[in-house]
Amino acid sequence: MTDLGVNPLEDTESAAALAYAEKRRSNIRLFVRTSPDYYIRNFDRIGASSRFTPTFNWVAGLMGPVWFGARGLWSWALPFLIVEVLAIVQIARGLFGDLASDAMARITSIEGTLELRRQQLAAAIEATSDKIDVYRRTVDSLEANIGGIKAEAEALAAQGPSIAMTGLALLLLGKAAQSTVANWALEARFSDWLSDRTIRSGMPISQVVFSAVFMAAIAMTATMHYSFPNQFPLLSAFPTTPEIRLTSIDWVEKFFNWAVLNGDALFDAITYAIRMVLDALELVFVSTPWIVVAALITLLTWLTAGVRTAIYSGAFLSYMGLLGFWEKAMTTLALLGTAACLSILIGIPLGMFAARRPRFYSFIQPIMDFMQTMPAFVFMIPVIAFFGTGKPAAVVTTMIFGGTPVVRLTVLGLRGVPESVREAAISFGANKWYLLTKVDLPLAAPSIRAGINQTIMLSLAMVVVASLIGAKGLGEDVLEALQYANVGQGILAGFSILFCAMILDRIVQGGKR
Repeated sequence: MTDLGVNPLEDTESAAALAYAEKRRSNIRLFVRTSPDYYIRNFDRIGASSRFTPTFNWVAGLMGPVWFGARGLWSWALPFLIVEVLAIVQIARGLFGDLASDAMARITSIEGTLELRRQQLAAAIEATSDKIDVYRRTVDSLEANIGGIKAEAEALAAQGPSIAMTGLALLLLGKAAQSTVANWALEARFSDWLSDRTIRSGMPISQVVFSAVFMAAIAMTATMHYSFPNQFPLLSAFPTTPEIRLTSIDWVEKFFNWAVLNGDALFDAITYAIRMVLDALELVFVSTPWIVVAALITLLTWLTAGVRTAIYSGAFLSYMGLLGFWEKAMTTLALLGTAACLSILIGIPLGMFAARRPRFYSFIQPIMDFMQTMPAFVFMIPVIAFFGTGKPAAVVTTMIFGGTPVVRLTVLGLRGVPESVREAAISFGANKWYLLTKVDLPLAAPSIRAGINQTIMLSLAMVVVASLIGAKGLGEDVLEALQYANVGQGILAGFSILFCAMILDRIVQGGKR
């Protein structure tokens, strides 16, 4: 018979809880390696609450950032290292530093001038010159300056103990903070370790040595530099020579000269292709009657984004026309359209090719990073060298700056297609072309559309910069407003650029998904 006072379900839950607790303790022992009972007790306290639970780890406070680095908590180690280095520098400056060194250097400089003025004063007195009063006032002024600087130097020297005490207080506060958050930070790392055993556990001797050497080197270098200024020239200036920079400049110029001379046919072909697209778009936007262009843009906005957006687009187009920006806005759209169309025509196939080839994508990724992070004024230099100035050079510059998002987001969209869907299509006999056109591209379409939108927006952001190398359009008005501080013209032209961006954004993003 079963005892009526015992609930089998409660016994099962109690046994499961005990097994879980024992398993957790064994995992903590495996993770921390040192002082497991201490960490089991504190981890249980921390895990019992969702809020921050302060505990005290005197080893972490004593070792400081070395403990955090050895445990792999570098996101905590580096901020605490900065705090401790700052505190140590203040202590060293207060106890051993020459706080009045800058003031004494200024006094030495003024004393040289003072000696010269005294000689001039003596010569003027001997020659009974009419400049005696001028020299005497100058000497008196310099002597007064020296006296003031000496008083300042004495005051700075007297601040040594207070600076040292401030550094000591900061060091103690840092130690207290490290002792308080150490177990909490380590428990969070333990939780990550439970789901990812590749995370380093324990406190290996090699990591302790590395952390100690690294942080001691940082602390010693900073202390010597700030506490004893101008005593170690190697710490103040990077060891180099002007010949290295001049030689590098010469090599770069030789390379570009060689590229310009040997790539003339290639650059002419690129310029010709850009000219063809640009002339066609300028024919559509600039030469076509404004009524036709405005009606087509409004109709396209209505079909893709709805009636309300079409009304806004019509108002934006009216704004450009009434303020006399119509032709320049259409020129901007032609330039932008050329750069965006070429970027999209190159970017989407490139992204499709790279999506299933990780090695190729890892090869082009640094190139795209370079294109996005390099300032526009820097890569305009080789563009001007290869293509000269004018609209083709502006199109190339715009493509370099805005062409990468469509590649990245095409790769992201195609890699995000579920493998189960692709496997199902393959199991029903889909070939590669059907798989690409009927499965991959439709499912990746939102990401690809976002890439197209970002390419257009970034291309439009280059309107003002491109006007520096001969591109016409709204950017020319903004640039002129900057040069002549014409606030009204700049603001009105800027709103025109904004409205162009909004219209294009609604057309691209407003389509049916």
